Amino acid sequence: MSFQRRGVSLSDLLLIITTGLAVLLLWQLRSLLLSLMIAIILASAISPVVGVAEKKLRLPRWLGVIVVYITIISGLIGMGLLIGPSVSEQIQRLARKLPIYLENLRATSEALALRMGVTQIESVERFFDIQGFINLVLRSSQRLLVRSFGLTFGIVGSVLNLIFAIVISGYMVAGSQTLINSLVNLFPQPWDTRLAEQVTPISRRMGGYIQGRVLVSAILGVAITLGLSILGLSEFALALGVIAGFTNLIPFIGPVLGAIPALIVAIPLGGWKFLWVLLLFVIIQNVETYVLDPLLVGSSVRVHPLYQLLAVLGGTQVLGIIGALIIPPWVAGIAVLLENLYLKPKLLAQAENSLISQKSKVKIQKKEE
Repeated sequence: MSFQRRGVSLSDLLLIITTGLAVLLLWQLRSLLLSLMIAIILASAISPVVGVAEKKLRLPRWLGVIVVYITIISGLIGMGLLIGPSVSEQIQRLARKLPIYLENLRATSEALALRMGVTQIESVERFFDIQGFINLVLRSSQRLLVRSFGLTFGIVGSVLNLIFAIVISGYMVAGSQTLINSLVNLFPQPWDTRLAEQVTPISRRMGGYIQGRVLVSAILGVAITLGLSILGLSEFALALGVIAGFTNLIPFIGPVLGAIPALIVAIPLGGWKFLWVLLLFVIIQNVETYVLDPLLVGSSVRVHPLYQLLAVLGGTQVLGIIGALIIPPWVAGIAVLLENLYLKPKLLAQAENSLISQKSKVKIQKKEE
């Protein structure tokens, strides 16, 4: 058996060099690419609102973008001025009392272990090593922050990139049709027409995801604040509600992260109080999973929960907290391309082949008769 040896041609060598240079260029432009990813998500989120302002108020599209952004930023500033001082004060007080709450958690665990007949208290103490737990949380948070800010050269770079993303998203929405035409014209026919047809459904799905996620998080933040106030945790209710609302922006993992601080605070208040707080989060989580998410998020995303979870985990690994926020809507957008350009044509082709096969069988049967 003989093997024919194939040398590397000049075209192969040029392709390898070009690919390597492209990867190197993309790595050098990673901060810009991240800003563009955020800008596209923001543009998808505000585009429907700008469209409503353009039709109802008869505003030019560029003026509608400015009005929408001014309204959103003014609302955020007003909300910050309204509840910001109270939230900041409660979070600082919560941080000062955190070691006490963790000590109560250790003592409660030891008492529960003794009731269950566990005599090796040292193992329980090692499991609830307060200083080790704090160090673990700090190291994990530091790693996430490094991944989040490492691509943008620190907090200042992140703020500048966010401002840049907002400006770019405004340009994208204001001149969307011209921008789309200039991009799709780079592709040969019939791909230019096919890709142009996918822009609107992709934008709707990505924008719907962001709008739904923000709305669900806001509703849950308010509900948790009110619930904790009723249950007697009014000292930290607002801060815990804001924390739970922000963490809930991250699918799957966020609700669990948001519940942990409230449960730790509830431990010194007694077992029944702890159970009521736990029940509150369980009820709210089920309302989100079976009512709010299908109504406000799931109808627009239409991506299997497993893929959403993998998107969150993968985004967190690569980009930290920012990745957990921005990768899921991109997965939802890519799913549109996969459905419309591959899955639907494939199913249509299979149906046509099946129909042709059935007609052929009928013809053969008629001939035999």
